[in-house]
Amino acid sequence: MRKTFHSKSKGIFVLFLGLSVYGCKGQSANTNPTGLELSLPIQNIKVQQVASNLQAPLAVVFPADGEMLVAEQTGTVRLVKNGVVSPTPFLDIQDKLIKLTPGYDERGLLGLALNPGYKSNGKFYVYYSAPTTDGNNKGVLEEFKTSSNPDIADAASGRVILEVNHPEFNHDGGCLQFGPDGYLYLSIGDGGGGGDKHGDTGNGQNTNVLLGKILRLDVNHGTTYTIPSDNPFANTAGKRPEIWAYGLRNTWRFSFDKASGQLFAGDVGQDTWEEVDIITKGANYGWRITEATHCYNPQSGCDFTGITKPIAEYKHTEGISITGGYVYNGKLAPTLTGKYVFADWSGPLFYLQKKADNSWARGKLKITDGYKDNLKVTSFGEDPAGEVYIITSPDTGPSNKEGAVYRIVN
Repeated sequence: MRKTFHSKSKGIFVLFLGLSVYGCKGQSANTNPTGLELSLPIQNIKVQQVASNLQAPLAVVFPADGEMLVAEQTGTVRLVKNGVVSPTPFLDIQDKLIKLTPGYDERGLLGLALNPGYKSNGKFYVYYSAPTTDGNNKGVLEEFKTSSNPDIADAASGRVILEVNHPEFNHDGGCLQFGPDGYLYLSIGDGGGGGDKHGDTGNGQNTNVLLGKILRLDVNHGTTYTIPSDNPFANTAGKRPEIWAYGLRNTWRFSFDKASGQLFAGDVGQDTWEEVDIITKGANYGWRITEATHCYNPQSGCDFTGITKPIAEYKHTEGISITGGYVYNGKLAPTLTGKYVFADWSGPLFYLQKKADNSWARGKLKITDGYKDNLKVTSFGEDPAGEVYIITSPDTGPSNKEGAVYRIVN
């Protein structure tokens, strides 16, 4: 999911790899990076635990009032009703997944999304890592439907929509979101390893591959999917028509702002910088040429022509791997309204606030009640009312069974 050799690598091992093996690459191309300093005051918030004893939870969706579906990395989707986790999985696809390494792995069941017509058609989507003979694993986007029992999915209803081979075990992406346009968006990492050493320019800059991109698909038409006619490369020879945006290293969680419709993404950095982007049609976000607002390859003198810079960045003195969140549009925490809430995997929580000049300033969130210390923030969720949820795990690896979901309450 994250960092150097790993797009979501952890702890001291990450820092050693990032700072010692690869070195602190990245000369600044911007003497005043947007959103770099913590210029806003610390804002106190409280949270309420709404689910616990989950195994490496990575995504949450809300099928009905009082209900959550939580995707666990090991291949199960759990139904949670009023805080109680059902002992029977809503969906179990463990037999479809590649064998995971218990202590640390970036593969697995990575994404979950409900079709906009879920209440009537029962369709939902998962993205997971499956075995392959071409590379390390293949990312699979698959559609399922609920059974006659709405608390259990029909495992036999699976319809594979897309398969993407990954050369390495890391940088798998896997976030799924339906946009306000009704299309399904999917993030896919750059293929793994370190430094996107794939081909002459890296996968992120290669618009003839799906790695290092955010895709936009119409999954409601066609045998598998169709290409929306207004996708940026829908009719461009030599470019994949599924691509919505490119130049991304490993987008670990993106979301749509309910108010503005804008797509916010957290893109995990390589050696030194983490970034928040607003994703727009056909935009290039720079990787591997740039890491946030700094040169990466080449290490200096890079050309920013045609590259869209992030709205915020932070250095590895504050964290090691970004976890993208949501713009808050709920009612329980009105002081957060309109602010983008996100985190670093290692624990710190941040917010962005738009300024009068349309730039963004960054502040830190401090949880004062209802939250354990030293939790890893693996993902976020948002319910239909706009309330935001923090998904956590106390440790690395898919074997951990103490994951939890918290709702921000004030």
